[in-house]
Amino acid sequence: MRRAGVLVTLATLALTACIPHVDHPAGYGNPPRRPYRSPPRRDDPPRPRDDSPREDMPRDDRPPQDIPGRETGEVTTLPAPRPAWEARPVSADAKTIPGTTYVVRPGDTLSRVVDRSGASLEAIARANDLESPYSIQAGQRLQIPGGRYHQVRRGETGIAIARAYGVEWSRIVAANALVEPYVLRADQRIQIPGEPSGGTASASERAQAFTLDIDDILTGGEPALASNQAPARPIATPRRVLPSNAVVTAPARLASGGFLWPVDGKVVKRFGHGASGERNDGIKIAVPVSTPIHAAADGVVAYVGDGIAALGGLVIIKHGGGWTSVYGHASKLLVQRGQSVKRGQTIALSGDTGFADRPELHFELRKGRTPVDPTSQLPRT
Repeated sequence: MRRAGVLVTLATLALTACIPHVDHPAGYGNPPRRPYRSPPRRDDPPRPRDDSPREDMPRDDRPPQDIPGRETGEVTTLPAPRPAWEARPVSADAKTIPGTTYVVRPGDTLSRVVDRSGASLEAIARANDLESPYSIQAGQRLQIPGGRYHQVRRGETGIAIARAYGVEWSRIVAANALVEPYVLRADQRIQIPGEPSGGTASASERAQAFTLDIDDILTGGEPALASNQAPARPIATPRRVLPSNAVVTAPARLASGGFLWPVDGKVVKRFGHGASGERNDGIKIAVPVSTPIHAAADGVVAYVGDGIAALGGLVIIKHGGGWTSVYGHASKLLVQRGQSVKRGQTIALSGDTGFADRPELHFELRKGRTPVDPTSQLPRT
């Protein structure tokens, strides 16, 4: 009996050796080969990603959420309200009026003519060569320019108005001869260029026809002021948060000392047209990820966010005297809109967000609406 038992045991071992070993699926008794990784929190560092070019990657400036599957890298921001152009949507309810001639009545003012005609005060003044304080006389014949006129409500921005009508904001700026500081007023009428869509385009289709760029933020990013509303005073620290409807104004003039380099690195792309014909409005400086980015001069933060997909994490600072600086591809943004910053202060950490070719900083200087080669204004090193 003992011999028979030994023979059975040997047979069983031999049969077991012939059966291939199979791991159970993870979670069913065996530990998984790679431990599970929960999604990163917003305060986690950006995950490494493949920066090799992809042929199917869109190349436009729509916000990241409008580009399915687009990897722009992780951008960490401080808690803050949405930009004014998202917080205060606009209804495309412009009124179309024909071009006419208006005969001034006794007691008329130009404001009363505006109310009766439906055109904008500025459009009537330009058409009739009137200058402030816009004196008119009874019996005077005024040309009323025809077109579409949108009446601005408190808190509306130029960007939101442009999106509502599917028209580039720069065209609206040109059509209305708007000038710096480009802050609209509640109840102001502005002319919308182009013909109405006739109801064929939906609100979402009109919004998709609009693409956001830096010039839009500089000239159409501030909400319209009410008649009794004053611009907000700059905040000293990022712990205080301004509401979306607060208007941020630039300093009166550029502080002494000029501009300094925002980071210490190699310039890998210069200002102007490249070899393939594309235009770069700034310079690209290669730096390791999480390198501190410094404000190039004293100023007030005009924008913080990632609303321009190509530039990823973005900070825009107004310095006074018409000067503005732009910092893109950041991974972590450390300031708030409306915050007063000093020359050399750390405002962000570098990254490879947006359409960056490598870990780098996109840096621009602008005088008014015109990009200026930053190397012409920075110390020689």
